[in-house]
Amino acid sequence: MSDVGETCHFNYSINLIILIQIRINEHVYLKDPESSKLGRSIVTHSIALIDEIGFEQATFKKLAEGIGSTEASIYRYFENKHKLLIYLVSWYWNWLEYQLMFSTNNVPSAEDRLKIAMKVISQPHTFQSDLLHIDAEALHRIVVGESPKAYLSKEVDGDNKEGYFMSYKRLCACIADICREINPTYAYPTALVSTMVESAHNQSFFAQHLPRLTEIKNGNENEVTEFLTEVVMRVLKN
Repeated sequence: MSDVGETCHFNYSINLIILIQIRINEHVYLKDPESSKLGRSIVTHSIALIDEIGFEQATFKKLAEGIGSTEASIYRYFENKHKLLIYLVSWYWNWLEYQLMFSTNNVPSAEDRLKIAMKVISQPHTFQSDLLHIDAEALHRIVVGESPKAYLSKEVDGDNKEGYFMSYKRLCACIADICREINPTYAYPTALVSTMVESAHNQSFFAQHLPRLTEIKNGNENEVTEFLTEVVMRVLKN
C-alpha cells in the first residue's frame, strides 16, 4: 500500500460525534475486536495488562487468564501481540485525529489551531460513553511508553506497505497542513510535527522515569504542551 491519501480530511459534520466508530486497518487483526463481546474484552484487558506489566512481559496466556478465556480464542483475533500493540496505538491515533477535528472546527486562526493541536497530542483524553471499554488514561500511558515498539521492528517495511501506520501519518499530515498555513516557506513541516509528537511522549516519560533529562514535572501535561507550543512556534516564525 502506498502513502496516497495521507492527507488531512476534515469534511465531517460536527453532529457525527455521537456516531464515531474508530476504523482500524483490517490487516492488523484477524477478526474485528469490535464485532463481539469477547473482542472488546480482549482490547479492554490488554490495555490494563500492558499498562500494568509492560509490553515485553505481557503474553496472550496472561491475557487469556485475565478474561477467563483461552489463548486460542485471542489468536482468532490477533496473529501476535505485536499486531495487538499496533491495533491499540492505531486506535489512539485515530481518536486523536477526531479530537483534533472537533477541537479546531470553526477556529479560523491557524496559530490557534496549532496550539490546540499541541494540546491534543500531549494530554490524555476522556472518551464518550459508547467507548467506555477503552481506558483513556491507561491507553495514553501505553502510547507514551510503548508506541515506538509498534514501528521500531524488523517488520516495519512490510507493516508500512500494509498501511498499518496510516492513522499516525494522517494525524501528522493534518497538523503539518496547519504549519504550512503559518509558514508556507518552511521546508520541514512533517518532520517538525512528527518530532513534536515523539517529544510529547519522551518528555512525559522522562518526567516520570528519567527526570534529569527534562525540566518538566511528572504528571504536568500542561508543561509538556507549553514546551511543544514554544518550540513549534519559534521554529515556524524564525
